Amino acid sequence: MSVNYKRSYKFAFHTASYITVFLSLLILFYELFFYEVKWISILIFALLCFIFSFFIIQLRIEYFIYKRVKSVYDSVALLDAESLQGQRMTSDMKTLTAEVERFAKHKKLEIETLKGRENYRKEFMGNVAHELKTPLFTVQGYILTLLDGAVKDKKVRDKYLARASKGVDRLIYIVNDLDMITKLETGDLNLFQEKFDIVELLDGVHDLLEMKAAKKEISISIDPVKKPILVKADEERILQVLANLVVNSIKYGKKGGTIELTVEDLSAQKILIKVSDNGEGVKSQNIPRLFERFYRVDKSGSRKEGGSGLGLSIVKHIVEAHHEKVTVESEYGVGSEFSFTLTKAEEV
Repeated sequence: MSVNYKRSYKFAFHTASYITVFLSLLILFYELFFYEVKWISILIFALLCFIFSFFIIQLRIEYFIYKRVKSVYDSVALLDAESLQGQRMTSDMKTLTAEVERFAKHKKLEIETLKGRENYRKEFMGNVAHELKTPLFTVQGYILTLLDGAVKDKKVRDKYLARASKGVDRLIYIVNDLDMITKLETGDLNLFQEKFDIVELLDGVHDLLEMKAAKKEISISIDPVKKPILVKADEERILQVLANLVVNSIKYGKKGGTIELTVEDLSAQKILIKVSDNGEGVKSQNIPRLFERFYRVDKSGSRKEGGSGLGLSIVKHIVEAHHEKVTVESEYGVGSEFSFTLTKAEEV
C-alpha cells in the first residue's frame, strides 16, 4: 500500500507544482502589465487559472491512469499489444472497470475449461488403465498357471490357452477402437464415400445382430419402408455406427424388450435414422457424457456385457466425420432413442 501512496503523492506533487509555477508566472505578468485594471485582470486571471487547471489536471490524470493501467495490461497480457498502440488509454473508470471485468470473466472461463480438461484427462487415463489391466491380468494369470505346471495337463492347457486368447482378443479390440478414434480425430482415417441403400444396410444389421438379441429375448424390428433410400456415405463406417447403437440397446435392454430401426425424411437433402429401445434408459445427468470415451452409465453391470466402452464415442466421431449430427433422447426406466442424420445421394 505504501508504494501506491507514494505514487499518488508523486502525481499530486507534480500536478501542484505545474499549477503553482503557472500561477506565479501569471501573477508576475499581471503585476507588470495589468495592475491598474483590477476587475478585468481579476476576471481574466480567474478564467485563465480555471482553463489551465482544468487541462493540466485532466491531462495529468489521463497520463497517470494510462501509465498505471498499461503496466497492469502489460503484466497480465490483458489486451493485445496492438490495442495499446496508436491510441490513448481512456481515463473513464467505468470503461476501465468494465474492461477489467470482461477480462476476469474470460480468464475465469478459460481456467474452468482447463480444469475440466484436466479432470477429463485424469479420468480418461484411469479408464484406459482399468480397461487394459483387466484382460492383461487375465492373460497373465492363465499363462503363469500354465508355466507353473498346468501345461502338462492337456485339458487344462487347452482351456487356459483359449481363455488367454480371448483376453488378447479383448486387448486388440480396445486398442483398435482407440486407434480408430485417434485417426478420426486427427483426420487420418479416410472415409470412402459411396452411394448405397440405407434400408438394405439396416436389413444387414438386423441379420447380423438378431441372434445376439435373441439370447436376451429382445426382438429387433425395422419400420417398413416402401422404396430404397439412397445415401452417400462410407457404408462400412455407417454399418459400424448402426451395429454399435444396436449392440448398446441390446446391452441395456430388458428381457422381452424391443429395438426398432427407423428411417425418416428430414428434408429434401437429409434423412434421419433412429435406433429406439424400451430398455433401462439413461438418467438426465448422464446424457451429456454418453459419448465420452469409456464412460459407462452402469459401471458394474455394463462391464459384465463386455465391449471396449468406446462404442458410442466411435459412433459420435464417425457421424461427425461425415459432417452429420448424432443426438440422444432418453428417459430412465422407459428407454432410449439414438438418431443421426445422413445426406441423400443425388439421383441421376
